[in-house]
Amino acid sequence: MLTAAVSFALTAAGMAVAGLRAYRRRFLSATRWFAVALLPLGLYLTGLFPVARTIGDEIADWATKLVLDPRVWTGIVLLGVSAGLLAATRWAGRRGAVTGGSESRPAAAGPAPVKPAVAPAAGTPAAGPAPKRAEEAARAEQGRAGKAGKPGKGAKGGKGDDGLDEFADIEEILRRRGL
Repeated sequence: MLTAAVSFALTAAGMAVAGLRAYRRRFLSATRWFAVALLPLGLYLTGLFPVARTIGDEIADWATKLVLDPRVWTGIVLLGVSAGLLAATRWAGRRGAVTGGSESRPAAAGPAPVKPAVAPAAGTPAAGPAPKRAEEAARAEQGRAGKAGKPGKGAKGGKGDDGLDEFADIEEILRRRGL
């Protein structure tokens, strides 16, 4: 009986505040107050107040056991360890420390793409349709063709090809860019 009286009183008070807000032409605030004012009466009429009381009693019992029961403390420690392990594995997985074969890539993704062991030569065109890179590649190819005719360089030269031609091309490109 007391629950009904309190519910009706709270609803009436909320409706009065909503009416005052509407009188002052604050309709958005009035609508919010009206919505909140309907809650106590709605909870009473649906019978949810006894449920809320039961939930409150159960929370109070759990809190009492939390302080006094060692079993509850053991459960809390286990939950903490579990959360810590999950966080650590997620952190390690993001850092790439864990290298699992099938776990790191889904099966539908196929095999991992092969990365080249050596950087591409200066004369090879780069990925993407960048016109500046294509022009640089053409210039480097022309420079290489001019150098190939010189004696002492290339595969049939005196020293043999040790890959320094490509570094000279790279130096030339860097000098042109001012780097």
